[in-house]
Amino acid sequence: MLRKEQKEKIISTSKVHAADTGSAEVQIALLSERINLLTRHLTSSKKDFHSRTGLMKLVGQRKRLLAYMKKENSGRYEKLIQRLGLRK
Repeated sequence: MLRKEQKEKIISTSKVHAADTGSAEVQIALLSERINLLTRHLTSSKKDFHSRTGLMKLVGQRKRLLAYMKKENSGRYEKLIQRLGLRK
């Protein structure tokens, strides 16, 4: 689970404008951090299948948001991918 301070830091680095809290960039960044946390948890808890199911749902949601970003604005999509280190 992300703490409030972690969430605020991620939002401040990903926001598009001053009052932005729910744009696709922010949502993808928050999902990526949650995915990283769950991945680390699952390395030590190999039999936690319920968390693994939740992880797969988060990965699918991030995949759909990334597809939307790529379709709507490919320039912002490429910058986001590079900043989060998702590909290449």
